[in-house]
Amino acid sequence: MKKIFILLFICAISVGFSQEKESPKKDLMVGLVFSGGGAKGFAHVGVLKVLEEAGVRVDYIGGTSMGSMVGSLYAAGYSAKEIDSIFKSVDFAKIMLDDVPRKSKPFYEKENGEKHVISLPVKKGKIGIPKALSKGQNVANLLTEMLSHVDTILDFNKLPIPFVCVATDIETGEKVVLNSGFLPKAIQASSAFPTLLHPVEIDERLLVDGGILDNYPVDEVKKLGPDIIIGVELGNDLSTRDDLDSAVDIINQIMSFQIYASYEDNIKNTDVHITPDMTGYSVTTFESYDEIFALGETAAREHYDELVKIAQQQTIKRAPYIREKQESEIIIKSIQIEGNENYTRTYVKSKMGIKLNDTIAYSSFVDGINNLSATGNFTNIQYKIIDHKDGGSIVQLKLKQNDISTYIKLAVHYDDLYKTAILVNITAKHALINNDVFSLDMILGDNIRYNLDYFIDNGSNWSFGFKSSYHRFSEDVLFDYIPDVARINLKYRDFTNQLYLQTVINRKFALGVGVEQKKITAYTDTFAATVLNTVGDPDEFYFDKSNYFNFISYVKFDTYDKKYFQKKGVYLAADFRWYLFSSDYNENFDSFSQLKGELGFAYTFFNKLTLQYIAKAGITIGDNDNPILDYNLGGYNKNYINTFESLIGYEFAALNGGGFMKSTLKIRHEIFKNNFLMGTASAARVDDDLWNEGDIFADTKTGLGIGYGLDSFLGPIELNYTYSPDTKDNYIFFNLGYWF
Repeated sequence: MKKIFILLFICAISVGFSQEKESPKKDLMVGLVFSGGGAKGFAHVGVLKVLEEAGVRVDYIGGTSMGSMVGSLYAAGYSAKEIDSIFKSVDFAKIMLDDVPRKSKPFYEKENGEKHVISLPVKKGKIGIPKALSKGQNVANLLTEMLSHVDTILDFNKLPIPFVCVATDIETGEKVVLNSGFLPKAIQASSAFPTLLHPVEIDERLLVDGGILDNYPVDEVKKLGPDIIIGVELGNDLSTRDDLDSAVDIINQIMSFQIYASYEDNIKNTDVHITPDMTGYSVTTFESYDEIFALGETAAREHYDELVKIAQQQTIKRAPYIREKQESEIIIKSIQIEGNENYTRTYVKSKMGIKLNDTIAYSSFVDGINNLSATGNFTNIQYKIIDHKDGGSIVQLKLKQNDISTYIKLAVHYDDLYKTAILVNITAKHALINNDVFSLDMILGDNIRYNLDYFIDNGSNWSFGFKSSYHRFSEDVLFDYIPDVARINLKYRDFTNQLYLQTVINRKFALGVGVEQKKITAYTDTFAATVLNTVGDPDEFYFDKSNYFNFISYVKFDTYDKKYFQKKGVYLAADFRWYLFSSDYNENFDSFSQLKGELGFAYTFFNKLTLQYIAKAGITIGDNDNPILDYNLGGYNKNYINTFESLIGYEFAALNGGGFMKSTLKIRHEIFKNNFLMGTASAARVDDDLWNEGDIFADTKTGLGIGYGLDSFLGPIELNYTYSPDTKDNYIFFNLGYWF
């Protein structure tokens, strides 16, 4: 009996060992945590590369700020190699700062904008400061495009890899865990670094960068249920005073105080702690992608043996995620728009350039989003493209309208004609009705001026506009109409009002017609009126003091990449003005018209050397006996009005006649960023009879110039030395700041 009991005991033990040997090995679930850090977050991509080489299967992933951006792409099925390729192709400096190409800007903005140094929002009658440098629309566009294959997944636990990120409620100071909703918007909120990117509104909460409260969300990933956590923490050593040289650096320093408060607990909960050496790099060193990527890879390889052991404990290997190929074209069957309270559907669709049943390239659709963003009327534009039941696609637009509709804008300027000037601008949108914009420039300085614009922007449909302006200057000019008088001080005043209709095609081409009232006052006190036996103020002689009533029309085509120091593009303009009636101060008015045109194009070689050619011409049709309305050439200015035109090598208004032709060739070499050496050559002919019986080059005037230009935050700064081989005269022209 005893032998039987021993035998049964041995059998039981054997069966137990056999069952233990045959039971399946427990699979190891891995959580991955990425900290925030702006540009330093590029290191996360290098870490992912090593994790894949080691064979680690990531089962859960979470992050903050740039960590959430990299993590979301990996969670959505992208490989480390694919994320690396995406990031290398993106100019993050432009993405983060919403650097919108000029081609995307509305034509109205091309004509009337690009002249302000500072723009301050006005809310409830109080002047404030901008919320941030960027609205973050380019970030939203990039994320929406990259994550379009998972945009129907609203529960982040159902992504190819369950994902979580965190943000901060800027009103309550609470941490907000984002694990559901529209993934691109959640990432945008988690990445909304204060002062750099606008806050993002989700579920009526105003959210900013999660790094303010939790830059390393180990606890949130731990709640998802992993057995082991691998964490990538980008280092948050406090900066010295010498390194705190920007608002972004200061905010990042303040955020680091909170990060250190929970630093030790986060580290304790991390099983594999990877810390790339970020010395010398900051949240804004976006130009150093390759170097930062390599630092992340190096740091991960220091833990390579640990990572391999983790991979060996994972019994199941994840197959590569196969994403559906992004359609290169979409057929728009329906457009759903939400949030356009002060802008019509027609306005939104026109700015985007989309219509029902259009077939457009996906890249063109994204361009349309940029065009809508470039209006400045929306702080956030979210979109989804979903399948229509009858084929094609439904475009869902969710717009967040800019709650700031009024701005105070400032600029400064100096040139040789208008002298010193300070611009104070008031801009108000949807001031009276939908789609409208009101702008008033008050120009204070040596010559007080103003420009008022009211425009109802209907895009490619006919838009309505009203303009009013007052210009004035005083300048010594050549004068050969009276013996013994060589020069006079010309005082010129122009008061103009216009009503016009305009249509725009593709933000490049504008066509307009309208009516105009213009009062021109030109006089001098160099010699007394009594000298000429004229009636009036004996101390002033008036060349003109007439009101003119005109028909106007114009066409403009503008693809220049910049308003100043252009590198590429074409500009074409033609302006027709028919002087119909006049109060006729000189009692010699007969109806006549003038036609003026300009053609310019620029092309850059080797991204440094730019050639730009500009041709201009103007003719008078009919009889004009008023020399004030003749074309006057000379000087250097980009803000001449009426019939005044620049011509290097000659002083202001040195040449005049009923018509002119002028050609200018400019050569610019960018010696280093935004600094240019410039050479210019011009040839012009000014005469009442330009055709001159076929000899159109007779008495051609020439001018040469060399100069230095700086494209500064104040606007263009130029110093030009000019010379005319005809007269042997030379002049120096200097201008500072945007032209207005």
